[in-house]
Amino acid sequence: MSSPSGKWGRREPRLSRDHTERLFRYLGIPIQQSVQEGRFTVRIQGRPAIGWSGRRDLRVPGDLSAAAFFLVAASIVPGSEVTIQSVGINPTRTGVLEILTEMGADIQLFNHREQMGEPVADLRVRSASLRGTRIGAERIPQTIDEFPILCVAAALAEGTTIISGAEELRVKESDRIATMASELGKMGAATTETPDGLMVEGCQGRVRRLHGATCGSHGDHRVAMSLAIAGLAAEGPTRIEGTGCIDTSFPGFATKLLGLLTHS
Repeated sequence: MSSPSGKWGRREPRLSRDHTERLFRYLGIPIQQSVQEGRFTVRIQGRPAIGWSGRRDLRVPGDLSAAAFFLVAASIVPGSEVTIQSVGINPTRTGVLEILTEMGADIQLFNHREQMGEPVADLRVRSASLRGTRIGAERIPQTIDEFPILCVAAALAEGTTIISGAEELRVKESDRIATMASELGKMGAATTETPDGLMVEGCQGRVRRLHGATCGSHGDHRVAMSLAIAGLAAEGPTRIEGTGCIDTSFPGFATKLLGLLTHS
């Protein structure tokens, strides 16, 4: 919302990612945040006078959404241990850490600090047996980008994972609900689509396991990377078609993944 005075504001029913707000405060740009009638409100005056001069140390924290692929990879490959340094742990983004921990993942956070107004930590993850869980609408804003890789974790867990309130995923880079159900199904996972989510029956502890298959990315970078992680735990080779989209968010993903496998 804007007005002739140059003020701009935004209201939202739930607190969404606040990276911009934190960066503005770090740079000394005036910004107001409040809660009114159950809605979170952000206001800023246009063209403000910035109260600082000279250089600032701008160290962008590592992206937790990118780290999530390796958190799941280390969890599902027996004998794994991976440390990921300088990852942003902004509380509006940490749903994937909370959910994986609930599923039994062995994730430790240490060396807590702050960069550019953002909380940062190093993450250490070790292989662990995962179990199914429930992910409801109230948790979707914190995990919207991690849905594909959480589906992989669910497929390799014990028990059933139920995801609901995620209809927004129908209009991402692909219909991620339909896409993950289809592609994991090719690998032998038992999935059931619902209008607003997905039920995934885990393979762990059962005779049925994931098997290699030829899968498609549907032009969706997160789907492509998630299927690559699923392939680590599948019997037989997995081929993913259309992986050029990965460069949208994670150039060098394949090199880093192969590097970890080489040093395992």
